[in-house]
Amino acid sequence: MGTLTGGAERAARDSYGRLLALLSSATGNLPTAEDALADAFERAVRTWPHQGVPDNPDAWLLTVARNRLRDWWKSAEQRRTTTLDIERHSPVHIDDLDLDAIPDRRLELMMVCAHPAIDRTVHTPLMLNTVLGYTAEQVARAFVMPTATMATRLVRAKRRIRLTGIPFRIPDRAGLPPRMAAVLEAVYGAYVIDWSTTAPQPRELPSEAVHLAEVLATLAPDDPEAHGLAALVQLSAARAPARVDAEGRFVPLPEQDPSLWNTTLIAQAHAHLRAAHALSHLGRFQLEATIQAVHCARTASAPPDWPTLLNLHQHLQELAPSLGGAVALAAVTAEVTGPAAALALLDDLLTMAGPPAHRFQPAATTRAHLLTRLGRFPEAMTAFDHAIALTHDPAERTHLHHLRARLPS
Repeated sequence: MGTLTGGAERAARDSYGRLLALLSSATGNLPTAEDALADAFERAVRTWPHQGVPDNPDAWLLTVARNRLRDWWKSAEQRRTTTLDIERHSPVHIDDLDLDAIPDRRLELMMVCAHPAIDRTVHTPLMLNTVLGYTAEQVARAFVMPTATMATRLVRAKRRIRLTGIPFRIPDRAGLPPRMAAVLEAVYGAYVIDWSTTAPQPRELPSEAVHLAEVLATLAPDDPEAHGLAALVQLSAARAPARVDAEGRFVPLPEQDPSLWNTTLIAQAHAHLRAAHALSHLGRFQLEATIQAVHCARTASAPPDWPTLLNLHQHLQELAPSLGGAVALAAVTAEVTGPAAALALLDDLLTMAGPPAHRFQPAATTRAHLLTRLGRFPEAMTAFDHAIALTHDPAERTHLHHLRARLPS
């Protein structure tokens, strides 16, 4: 997608996913659609700085990509190997087309990525990469995996989609539930990546993950986890305005001003939690959303309900054990039974999980905080150095440098 940063990168990623879904659903060939769209973005990066951004950037990108596909369809290799279908392969002229009137086809492409013919372990990474526009490096970091390994898996999965001819459509009610778990994971993963690597969204602009989670809850109203995910990302997004101060410095959750939280998003999240509860089937996202709801119930004069949070984290780790959940459990344990017990729990986790846990930034940061509370300052300095090296959010990195500088020599 070229060299883009900040809000421009998020906008380009949104356009990328929408346009790739349109192109790949028309061709049934994901790698070729990716190549065509990559050419369009590369041309945009070269020409827009000099010629100006078009009035309708998406229409411009789609036109260039379709022209690239037209050249591919006319190539000698395609004439030898593919039977051309006039309806399917003819380029669409979009000079006067309102792209806002075209349905968002990303959910269809997400269902393709979650097809049973694709290796289950790559369902979520594939959606994050193709539909939501994250690089293989970003996806690999989220899964605590080497970039080269992740890139290889993604290439194989895309080739599999082309060879098996998976249809680009949302499956019927019988085929939808088996794929929903991976789709929910991908939308949640998108929010986590954005939350951990970029500045918060402007308070009037909700995250794309919030939008997609709401669409999924509408698509599958009888799926309690769809409602749980919608509640989870809404509660997290509600706190975004308080995540940095007026000078752009990171503010940890316990120090945030609750009056800055978005009460509309919190109310919407509570409605989703009530809908999920009425379906009487507890799942991971519902538990995580309930944890966020307890945090959002805090007021400026009252601390969080730590015993309740500890109980919820314990249930979450029993129901859906994860590296992130275990680190969060250790952090909450420190508030109830003290930092010594929490550090012992965290160190046991790091030992059992092996190298991936040592590359997990929240684990390094939590360990640094616990060592500081125990007065083990030389070890805390080393832990802060490790956490800083793993941190990609500039505001959070500055915050960690500040904490480290305050440690006694």
